Amino acid sequence: MRFSTWIRQHLAALRALLALTAITGIVYPLAIFAVAQLPGLHEKADGSLVDVDGTTVGSSLIGQSFTDSGGAALVQYFQSRPSAAGDGYDPMSTAASNLGPEDIVDTPARASLLTTICARSKEVGDREGVDGSRPFCTKDGVGAVLSVIGPRGPDGDVSHPVRVVSVNEACAAQPFLDTYRGVRVDCAEPGRDYSVGRIVPIRGNAPDAPAVPPDAVTASGSGLDPHISPEYAAIQVARVAKARGVTEEQVRALVDKHTAGRTLGFLGEPQVDVLQLNLELDQRHPYQG
Repeated sequence: MRFSTWIRQHLAALRALLALTAITGIVYPLAIFAVAQLPGLHEKADGSLVDVDGTTVGSSLIGQSFTDSGGAALVQYFQSRPSAAGDGYDPMSTAASNLGPEDIVDTPARASLLTTICARSKEVGDREGVDGSRPFCTKDGVGAVLSVIGPRGPDGDVSHPVRVVSVNEACAAQPFLDTYRGVRVDCAEPGRDYSVGRIVPIRGNAPDAPAVPPDAVTASGSGLDPHISPEYAAIQVARVAKARGVTEEQVRALVDKHTAGRTLGFLGEPQVDVLQLNLELDQRHPYQG
């Protein structure tokens, strides 16, 4: 009697397993796939791919680089914002850098977030012909940070430093400051740890509102953002127009065409679709370089 009950229980469990496997493993996926093929959903379900003359050139949901094989920006294209996803815009490695505002000292393994932003700002400024300076950055595009070494007071300040080192400027670089509180500023010896001193970022005389906007120097949280701000697009207009041999007004009109406002009128910020903008530039004003 007990053996018969045991068999019935296990047969019931087996039937439930087979039924749930069929429902969740076959019927449900097929139903979702079928719904995804409905008009209006098919394109999004397939990745919102963008095709030109039968060739897939990207996705409207994923950013991409417009650079040459060496990583240099192509002058005829609007540039996307930086990406921290893998080698750049990698959907399989979507991520942020996870570095925060206190990451200001370079190490032998990598540049700090501050130096990365400073270097990007200088590069964009040089490329677009605008002032690339930012607060807490040197004119050469590294973090303007000192290690002030000496006895500390109750508040942690070093009122009478005995040595000052520009920690992000390796020897034999000329430090961005000659002196600090009357003490000569030294360059940093490669591999030397200067954490014994008080780490002091120096703001400098850069404007409060840099000409190079934040999205030109910082990656998005996903690393896949396909849009840039209208401000970043605006400083690229002159370069793109010159490269393509057209007027800035013609390029600016296309930027306006591919600029979307805030979602529902109040969420987020206006944004420019870089891929669609570059595709229309190729169509209307082909690059002859």
